[in-house]
Formats: sequence, C-alpha cells, structure tokens
Amino acid sequence: MTLRALFLGQGIKKPFTEVIRANIGDAQAMGQQPITFLRQVMALCTYPNLLDSPSFPEDAKKRARRILQACGGNSLGSYSASQGVNCIREDVAAYITRRDGGVPADPDNIYLTTGASDGISTILKILVSGGGKSRTGVMIPIPQYPLYSAVISELDAIQVNYYLDEENCWALNVNELRRAVQEAKDHCDPKVLCIINPGNPTGQVQSRKCIEDVIHFAWEEKLFLLADEVYQDNVYSPDCRFHSFKKVLYEMGPEYSNNVELASFHSTSKGYMGECGYRGGYMEVINLHPEIKGQLVKLLSVRLCPPVSGQAAMDIVVNPPVPGEESFEQFHREKESVLGNLATKAKLTEDLFNKVPGIHCNPLQGAMYAFPRIFIPTKTVEAAQAHKMAPDMFYCMKLLEETGICVVPGSGFGQREGTYHFRMTILPPVEKLKTVLQKVKDFHIKFLEKYA
Repeated sequence: MTLRALFLGQGIKKPFTEVIRANIGDAQAMGQQPITFLRQVMALCTYPNLLDSPSFPEDAKKRARRILQACGGNSLGSYSASQGVNCIREDVAAYITRRDGGVPADPDNIYLTTGASDGISTILKILVSGGGKSRTGVMIPIPQYPLYSAVISELDAIQVNYYLDEENCWALNVNELRRAVQEAKDHCDPKVLCIINPGNPTGQVQSRKCIEDVIHFAWEEKLFLLADEVYQDNVYSPDCRFHSFKKVLYEMGPEYSNNVELASFHSTSKGYMGECGYRGGYMEVINLHPEIKGQLVKLLSVRLCPPVSGQAAMDIVVNPPVPGEESFEQFHREKESVLGNLATKAKLTEDLFNKVPGIHCNPLQGAMYAFPRIFIPTKTVEAAQAHKMAPDMFYCMKLLEETGICVVPGSGFGQREGTYHFRMTILPPVEKLKTVLQKVKDFHIKFLEKYA
C-alpha cells in the first residue's frame, strides 16, 4: 500500500489532486506543530551558544544546561552510558512516580531506548529461548501492531494470538487469554504476554478491572508482561482513564508487585508531542531476575547507546514546565490544544463512519486511529481472489487508486476470519479529515453498488 501510494504521488494522471497518507501515526507529517518548549530545549542542546541568547526562556535554558552537563564533553554528540544518560533516567523515574500517584520508580530499572519499538524488540530478544515444544510462545492481541509479529518471526519464537472482543469495544477478555494459553501449551512454552493500552490499531482504553484481571492471569501462568503504553496521553472518552500496569500491579499488593515481571514502554513519538523523528523512548523493567538483567545490560552494551538527541527529547517529555515557570502557560495551552483537537477528531470520525451503510466503527476511546469494520459483498471476495489479494487489501487498494487516500488493510494487523477492517489515522487537520471521511463514504457506497 505504501509503495503504491508513493508511486501515485509521482505525477502520473489520477482522479485526485494529492495522496493523503492516513496510514501512519506521524503527527507532524500531517501538519501538527511541534511543542515550542521541546524544540527550544532541543535547539539549546544542539547549539549551546544559544544559551547566551535572550530569545530563549530561562526554564528552557535550565533544562538544556542540566542535560548537557550530564553528557560527555557537554555535548549531545558524545556517547552516553548504554542504559542512557543518568540524569535523564532519574527524570523518567520521577515522572513515573508522579504519574502513578507516588508509586516509587528506581532509575536503575529505567532503560532509554531508540523509540519504544527498540525496547520491545530488545526485551523479546532476551526472553526467547528453547526449541521444539519448549520454544518460547509470545501472546499478542489480535488485531495487533505489526511490530510484534515481525519481531516474533525474526526471533523464530511462536506467536500466540488472543482476540480482542470487537462486539465489546475491543475489550480484553481474560477467558480468551486462558483459551489461547491452554491451546498454545500443546506446541510451545508461553512465557510472554503483550498488552497494548491504549490500543493500536483498535483505540480502546482498558479499565482498571481488566488490568487487574490480566495481572492476576500473568501471575497464575508465570508470564512476563509487556505493557505497550505509548498512547498513555491519548485518552479522549470522558468515561475512560489511563491506568498504568505498574501502578495497578503495585496497588494489588506484594504477592503481585514483588513477583510479576513487567516491562512497560513509552515514547516521544505519540501523545501530544508527535516527535517521531527523534526516536526517543524508555522502558521500565521490574522484578527482572538478576541473571537476565545482566544479559540485558550486555545486549545494550553491544549497541553502545540510543541516540542522545532522542534521550534529550524524552527528558523534555517527562520533565515539562510546571506552574510558576516562565514557559508553563504556553506549554499547557499547546498541549491541551493538540489533545483537544484529537478528541474532537476521534468523535467526528466515529460519528461519520457510523452513518455510512456497511461500515461500523467502535468508539475511539484513545490512541490516534480508527479501525472500522467494513461489510463487503461476496463478489468483492471473488474479485480479490482473482487478483490474488486479501479482500480488505483489494478494498484499500481501490480506495487509494480512486481517492488518493492511503489506509492500512485490517489483514495487516490480524482480524477474525470472515471480518474485514482498515486502519486510518485521525491526524489530518479537522477540515481535511472531514474531506477524507466524505471521500471514504462516497467511495464505499459506490464500491457496494459495483460489487452488489
């Protein structure tokens, strides 16, 4: 799909004026403006001579000096420790403690990473072992973010699918986890349970009760929990709230908090920041066996260190301006504007999709995507087979070629057999998003008429 979109954007004759890349969660590529304070600190860190300029606020200069003083040679161009710059790991730990209402975080358990994806693949690499029926099984949600299936395949681990409940707003049902793990034990050794909250591509936000049930299940089955929480700032439904797995685990008491192994992940790429290109991220890993922790440190040492500029960007995310500081009002205004616009677009997308015959879209509680189900005629399936395509790929390719809108077919994320979906970002500006949604509606109606 992406390659075809690039080809269509190269000036050949087509029935549209631009290719709209609604296939990827790249906020700034879709027009979102950077957060001023973050870019000010990054400018100061990158070119320290600006520290003498009156054009920059003092709170930005203070943060830049602190970061630079922790870098070798006072420069972002130097290597850092493999685990990351010490003061940045301290700031991440302080952020987690604030976020979780005082639940303590240890900087020694913080690892700065090249985006969250790097942390996820690194943890999986140290957890996968064995052969035959003892090969490590990794449980992932379906639909899932394709990073997981790709890394599992790369490591020759066993993918264990559990299905989210589309009829219940993509909720995670522990009975489905039990089904999946019991069936998997016949051919592998399930060791890892991956959770994406808020969900990608499905946009659901897990309730606290659901998280408690998942933690109890992981404790029962002795599973290592991976909590992908990169959309933790992206919660739009007034009935939903983000609960971190770390906080819930701690509050469930020592029987769980001292025994369940957990790695949780965050990133500069999503949230209100949208700083995908800096590749900043972190993971917090708790209750890791000392020998395994030693292997993790060795693996990180071989890689030298994550980009120090990305580490600096992560620091600004976890250590933003606070009330009383010079930059706070502007920062708060920009942050709330981004999140408010996303909430508006989430509701707009849900409402408009659900007015289209043959499309159903669950509430977009969080993240930055819609994952609507499309009901397509039998003739579509036959036409897709004739083109050696999955039916939803056929649909999405036709959508791209007739409207210029690039979305991702649901088969790329996994879906129950006989159902079809696509993922579309809600990142375009509101007026452009309205145009996109109208074009999808018009296309879908014509598509149904053609293949009825």
